[in-house]
Amino acid sequence: MPPLPATEDHPHARAVLDAAVPPAGNPSHAYLFHGPAGAGKRDAARQFAAALLADGSADEPGAARRAMEGVHPDLTWVIPSGATEMLVADIDEPVVAASTRTPFESRRRVFVIEGADTMNDSTANRMLKTLEEPPSFAHLILLTDRLGEVLPTIRSRCQAVRFEAPTVEKLAGRLASRVPPDQAEACARLALGDGERALMLALGEGPALRAGAEAVARACIAHDLRARPWSAILERSAAHGEGAIAVVDERLAASLPFLPVKEQARARREATDAGKRAARRARVQALDQALALVGLWLRDVAVTVDGAPELVHHSDRVAAVNEDAARFADAHGLRAGVALVDETRFALREVNATEDLAVEALAFRLERVLQTR
Repeated sequence: MPPLPATEDHPHARAVLDAAVPPAGNPSHAYLFHGPAGAGKRDAARQFAAALLADGSADEPGAARRAMEGVHPDLTWVIPSGATEMLVADIDEPVVAASTRTPFESRRRVFVIEGADTMNDSTANRMLKTLEEPPSFAHLILLTDRLGEVLPTIRSRCQAVRFEAPTVEKLAGRLASRVPPDQAEACARLALGDGERALMLALGEGPALRAGAEAVARACIAHDLRARPWSAILERSAAHGEGAIAVVDERLAASLPFLPVKEQARARREATDAGKRAARRARVQALDQALALVGLWLRDVAVTVDGAPELVHHSDRVAAVNEDAARFADAHGLRAGVALVDETRFALREVNATEDLAVEALAFRLERVLQTR
């Protein structure tokens, strides 16, 4: 079988997975795909799963195609449903219980689990026996953007597969046909190796997201918060939350006609809870994207003050960055501001902080810490 296309730029991943692809390969029972977001882990996981499930099928191309489309009955794809973590219910029946059942049509069953770093102790403990002693036909592929946050009990039971971050040049090249060159390079720099993020920043609502984050950072630097510039990023996050609820509601509406009447009330209650979690997760993700850009603006001003303008990520906004840098005699306050942004991002992700209060408080704290000449 030819090499998996998604591993072309990832020599370690190619070496590990090519040796495992059947019929000649001998796949492990559990893998941990790790590397930056947007590096291609999902694509590689789907291609590897397709190769595993197509092996021995009477219609190998058809089986592979259905796996790639996500409709193969022996492929289970798990995405964490908790607001900030994976719930036990996410893996209990879909993975732990299902992995003990023989495949429907393939020789194997494949379980892909995103966000392995979001497993808490309870979820990880529920997974341990499956990872240690899975049936011979079960293969688990765990994905993470944050290897250091995966619990050691999970990490030690999987074969690690490393995916490399794409270079700025490669990311900019992917965007060059869709946006002006200066914007492509800036989005590639701001993505910090995340291919998906680079695309998001360049297209759709990306330019508005960048503008909103820049407005917050520059207002704090100018000590002028009268216009409440953080309102735009809060409105965006709220819209993402409402969109997540709408998706859950659509799924509920599609499933209700097929449920017995006595099960419909339970389905509605579960959908309500799932909608709240999905909305919180979507809002926090949207805010995190915006605050990351606020921090990068402060960082760019700091490196400019320090005399290293070649390190600026906002390469299409150099004049504005220079204008802000001219306000500062040194970069100490800017570095403290970056730390405050990171602290707020952590509080939103891990401490369940109230979003609007956390963002508003951050703006006023930044205004105080960013002491100019």
